[in-house]
Amino acid sequence: MNKINLGGIFIDNESSPYIIAEIGVNHGGSISQAKRLIDLAKEGGANAAKFQTYKADTLASKNSPAYWDLKSEPTKSQYELFKKYDSFNEDQYKELSEYCSSINIEFLSTPFDDKSIDFLDNMMHFFKIASADITNLPFLKKIAKKGKPVVISTGASTLEEIDDALNVLKENKCKDIALLHCILNYPTMDENAHLEMISSLKKLYPEHIIGYSDHTLPNDSMTPLVVAYLMGAKIIEKHFTHDKTLPGNDHYHSMDVTDLKNFKTIVSQIDILKGLEKIKKPVKTEEVSRRNARRSVVSNGKINKGDVITQEMLVAKRPGTGLEPKYIDTIIGSVAKDDIEDDTLLSLSSFDFNHKFDKQ
Repeated sequence: MNKINLGGIFIDNESSPYIIAEIGVNHGGSISQAKRLIDLAKEGGANAAKFQTYKADTLASKNSPAYWDLKSEPTKSQYELFKKYDSFNEDQYKELSEYCSSINIEFLSTPFDDKSIDFLDNMMHFFKIASADITNLPFLKKIAKKGKPVVISTGASTLEEIDDALNVLKENKCKDIALLHCILNYPTMDENAHLEMISSLKKLYPEHIIGYSDHTLPNDSMTPLVVAYLMGAKIIEKHFTHDKTLPGNDHYHSMDVTDLKNFKTIVSQIDILKGLEKIKKPVKTEEVSRRNARRSVVSNGKINKGDVITQEMLVAKRPGTGLEPKYIDTIIGSVAKDDIEDDTLLSLSSFDFNHKFDKQ
């Protein structure tokens, strides 16, 4: 069975979802706020708290246009937006990594340049790669050479681009790879989520764990994440905030601690409902129902000794502790050995079948 080791947690096709709370830069450049968000992610039940490590100068040229909803985030320049939130340096990420370790939640941060790959390598058990870098093959090669598991989002990707990324990763020492379905819209409208693609990825890449990175607007029932899990997503990533009403950046399409707890509760109920049995069969709690809710062959009126049994003399009634109704045709034409009272559960031993066979 395919599986991936995410910081000592082995995820396979039977696992409950591994949840990545993507804080990203929703900390607004504040270490104390970042730690508060880590605490909330832990409280909500996330497995990992993820950040984004970049510098605007190495990420986007100054004329890079926006690709997000300008009504929710009005900044039109990628460079200008990223410049607002690129204040953390290696020391701050180390501090956040150590804080995550102190409360037993996995620290993650998506690198966006070669320098961040190198210093984050000492802080993380695996790498998470953003959709936008799936075609950045030299970048993928550098990450692969670290020899750690990789989780990579596939937003806006063709199958050929996914294959190219997988080939580069595998050719450079990375063998444990998970693919996340993703739609690269901020936010993603429900009609554009295309969660059926999760099933497609599972069929096309059966050797890899498949997950989902979500950008839809959250609701109380966390429907997109629940459906993704039911479709087979074993890693769930979603932006995370302390306040979804805050303007700009990723707050407006993030989940908060209440949403995360709701999702965890729903997943627990789903896992209970799914149960442990894989093959259809009666379960232990159905034993009394098998006996009492099924039917047996019952005499429909008094039957006298020597009577030749007809259809009208028999009826199928509950409970199911007697002769199964499938034997009715067998009994018809036989002879009653003794008197049988009305409404009696019957058995084959009550009938003489020699008369029936003689007639045949």
